[in-house]
Amino acid sequence: MARPVPDAADTPATTRSDRISADQRCPDQTRPGLSPGLSLRRVWRLVSDPAPGRLGYAIRMAAGCTTTVLVGEIWQVPELAVPALVTMALWQKDRVSNALVGVGVNIVILILLTIIYGLIHLTLDHPMGLVIVTALLSFAFFFLGSASKLKPVAYMIGLSTIYGLIAIDDVPVGEVVTRALLYTDLFLAVPGTVMVVLGLLICPSPRRVLTNDIAARLRMAYRLLNNPDGRLREQATDMLREGTTGMMKSVKMAGLEKIWSPHDLACLKQAAISSVSILALADAASRSAIPQGDAACLTQVFEKMAAIFADGDYPADIERPALSMSSDTIREMANLLPNFTTPPVESSETDSEKKKSGFFDEDAFSNPDHVRFAVKGTAAVMLSYLTFKALDWQGIHTCIITCFIVALPTMGEMVSKLTLRISGALIGGAFGIASIIFVMPHLDGITGFLALVFVVSLIGAWVKTGDERIAYAGFQIGLAFYLTDLKGYGPTSDMATARDRIVGIMLGNFITYAMFTSFWPASAYDGLGDRLRGLKDCLIRQTRATTPQTRTKALAETQSALLESERTLEYAMSEPVHMRADRRQIETARSAIDDAAILSEELLATPGRADFPERAARLERIAS
Repeated sequence: MARPVPDAADTPATTRSDRISADQRCPDQTRPGLSPGLSLRRVWRLVSDPAPGRLGYAIRMAAGCTTTVLVGEIWQVPELAVPALVTMALWQKDRVSNALVGVGVNIVILILLTIIYGLIHLTLDHPMGLVIVTALLSFAFFFLGSASKLKPVAYMIGLSTIYGLIAIDDVPVGEVVTRALLYTDLFLAVPGTVMVVLGLLICPSPRRVLTNDIAARLRMAYRLLNNPDGRLREQATDMLREGTTGMMKSVKMAGLEKIWSPHDLACLKQAAISSVSILALADAASRSAIPQGDAACLTQVFEKMAAIFADGDYPADIERPALSMSSDTIREMANLLPNFTTPPVESSETDSEKKKSGFFDEDAFSNPDHVRFAVKGTAAVMLSYLTFKALDWQGIHTCIITCFIVALPTMGEMVSKLTLRISGALIGGAFGIASIIFVMPHLDGITGFLALVFVVSLIGAWVKTGDERIAYAGFQIGLAFYLTDLKGYGPTSDMATARDRIVGIMLGNFITYAMFTSFWPASAYDGLGDRLRGLKDCLIRQTRATTPQTRTKALAETQSALLESERTLEYAMSEPVHMRADRRQIETARSAIDDAAILSEELLATPGRADFPERAARLERIAS
C-alpha cells in the first residue's frame, strides 16, 4: 500500500504572522451562516462555490432529468414535469444510493396503487368523496414527511398520488381507472427506473465518493496552512460543519456493494473521521503564527495523502513528521497522522451497541407538532385545490404540487426560504418563457429539445447540489421550468400554459406560507435549547475521549451539532419581529455557539482544559 513519506528537512523557524492580515485573521465578525438571512454577496459565493465533486454531481443529475424526459416522450407520459421533478428531487450522489431509492420508490408506488385503485371506485363521480380522500391522503403524507424516515420521499410520493387522483377529471369516464392508475404509476416508475439503470451506469461507487471527500478535506487543510484568505476560511468552515454525515453514508453504501474488503472500509471510515479533525486543527493553526518549516512539512504530507485518496486508495503506516512542536495544535496534527487510517479495536463493539431507530421518530405519536404540521399542509393543499376548482382555471393546478414541495416546519425556515422559493421560481419561469419565445420556434426535433432541457436542468442541479441554504432555489428553478415547458409531447409554444403554471406556483407559495405562519406558528428559537444541549453533550464526549480515534470521532459529532445549532439560530434570526426572540438572547446564543466552535478545536489539541466546565455551563444556562 502506498504510503506518503514526509520531507522532514528542516527549514528556518520563521513564523507566518507577518503574512496573516487582519482581514484574514477575522474574515467576518460572526461565523458564516449566523447572519439573519443571506446577503446577495454570500448567496453568490455559495452559488459559484466550486466545491469538490459538485460539477460532476450536477451533470449526472441533469442527465437523469433529461433521460426521464426522453423516456416520458417515448411513452407519452402526461404531465411529464412531475417525473422530471421527482428525478431531480431524489437523485443521489453514488450508484448504490440511486439504485436503492429508485427501487424503493417503485415498491412504494405499487403498494399505493393498490390503495388508490379502491379509492378511485369510491371517488369516481363523487366530487365530495374525492375531496375527502385527497384531504386524508395529504394528511398522511405530510405526517410521514414530518415524523418518519420517509422525509425526503414522502412529499414526492404525495404530490404524485394526489395529482393522479385529481387528474381523473381530465380523463374520459370509460377509461378513467386504467388511465389514472397508469399515469400515477408512471409518475414514479419512470424516474425510479431511470435512477436504477442510468445511475448504475454513470454514477461513481460510494467508495470513490468517500475517498474524494477525504482528499478534499486534506487539500483544504494544506490550503489553510498557506496564506488563507476570508473566502477560503468560509469554505473551510462550511466543509467542517458537514462533519462526517455524508461520508458515513458512503461507507454504509460501499458496504452494501459487497465488493470491498471490510478491513479497507474500516480504514476508510477512520480516515473520514480523521480528515475532519485534521481540517479543524488546520483551521485553528491558520489563525495563529506557526513556523514556516512546520507549515511546509505538513503541506507536503497532506498533498501526498490527498493524491492517494483521490486515486481511490488510502495510505498505510503514515510516518509521524518531524515538526518543531511549537504549539499544541501542531503537535496534535503530528500525533494524528500515524493513526489516520487505523480503526480502533473496539469499533465493532461500539457500533453493535448503538440503538437502532425505527421507521417513525421517537416522538412521532407524542409530539403534537407532527400532527399540526400535517394539518397545516393538508389545509394548504385543500385550499389550493378548492381555489383552482372554484376559479375553473385548470392551468394553475401547479399550486397543489407546490404545497407539497415548499412546506416547512418553523416560521424561521418559511421566512428564510421564501426568497429562495420566489427567486428560483422566477428564474425557472423566465428560462421557460424565454425558451418558448426564442428557442422553441427554431427546434424541429427531439434532440434540440432535450439539449434545452439538459442545459436548464444543469443550472438548477448546480444550485441544488450546493450548500443547503441555496439548494432550495435550485429545485425551484427546475420546478418552474418543467411545469412551464413540459406540456404535451415535444417542444411547446403555448405561452398561456407558461403563464398559468407560474401563477399556480406563486399561488401555492402564498397559500402555504399563509397557512404555516397563521396557524400554530412554530418558532425556530424554541428548538435552540435542545440543539445547544446536544452540542454540550458532544463537547463533553470530546473531553472524555482517551484515544486519538475516539477524539476524532467526537470532534466530527461536535461539528454536526454545531451545524444544527447555527442553522437553528439563523432561522430564529430570520423570523418576524413579533415572533423573534429578544435581541440580547440571540446575541448571547450566537456568542455561545461561536465559543463552542472554537472550544471544539481547542479540545482536540488540549482535551484537559481547565476552563471547560465554565464554558460548558454557559451553554447549559442558555439552553434552559
